[in-house]
Amino acid sequence: MAANDQNARPGLDVLAGTTVSAPGGAVTDTALAGVPVPGSGAVLSDAALRRALHGLPGVDQTGAQARTAALATRSIKREAKLWALDMAVRMVDLTTLEGADTPGKVRGLCAKARHPDPADPAVPPVAAVCVYPDLVAVAKGELAGSQVAVASVATAFPSGRASLAVKLADVAEAVDAGADEVDMVIDRGAFLAGRYAQVYEEVRAVREACGSAHLKVILETGELATLDNVSRASWLVMLAGADFIKTSTGKLQPAATPPVALVMLSAVRDFAAATGRRVGVKVAGGVRTAKEAIRYLVLVRETAGPDWLSPDYFRIGASSLLNDLLMQRSKQLTGAYAGPDYFTLD
Repeated sequence: MAANDQNARPGLDVLAGTTVSAPGGAVTDTALAGVPVPGSGAVLSDAALRRALHGLPGVDQTGAQARTAALATRSIKREAKLWALDMAVRMVDLTTLEGADTPGKVRGLCAKARHPDPADPAVPPVAAVCVYPDLVAVAKGELAGSQVAVASVATAFPSGRASLAVKLADVAEAVDAGADEVDMVIDRGAFLAGRYAQVYEEVRAVREACGSAHLKVILETGELATLDNVSRASWLVMLAGADFIKTSTGKLQPAATPPVALVMLSAVRDFAAATGRRVGVKVAGGVRTAKEAIRYLVLVRETAGPDWLSPDYFRIGASSLLNDLLMQRSKQLTGAYAGPDYFTLD
């Protein structure tokens, strides 16, 4: 991934405040004692992983909701809003994951990803275009020579219900076609049944199959039932080698929510402190407005800290969000809304 550049950006201090933890406390070395790490030679078992994951600090759901509600009231000064809007554009994974997707639709999406507003070359490109594996080659060709990455979903998206062999074949198809990033889904049934070693080994195997491609692991938090489970799943897949942890497939509700993001951001911050390895966070599903996107930027800055305020470590998976970011950006520059018909449909 590219080097961080957020410290050089004007406006960062406007998002600043006191870094906060998810209600429940920070992870300590004692809580992580005995956690298996890839390459350590440790013998994995459901029991060993259960002891580690259930030893993590509990999450206070009411406290998490109150914390995110309070952060949502943070005002952004006008002079910093344009910076925040541009940063949000740079963090977008522009996505189309429909059964009716065509090469033509993907080509149009790629053109928009490279030049979100053709009338304003100052608008930065998005972070990535996310498609199904069979359309990766199309996206790769359209984005050649640009800094926009090609991401592909895989591992029997969105259910994650398939054999490991099928999942790895899915990953191989995407990587062989040129995917720079792979968005896999965990087997939520296995996780909820306590088969933690199965989930760990699947993520580890997919990480290996990705080669140089970055791996984002989708937790599908709407099916995990509790914020404690979100925390445990986050740690489990990070220990298995995830480069990013991602909230949702976008195919069911609830998808991304601020309390879930708070827990995941706290997890990556504590994981980095414990292991020295920084993992990114991607929120996906339901983020449709610039106002919501900026609130997530505040949440990132306040929870994980400024090192995560970069497309290298925070992404927003979306389709309709980009147009609202462009409309709000136009208003900041001209004082008037351009209107949704001014921009191409995603």
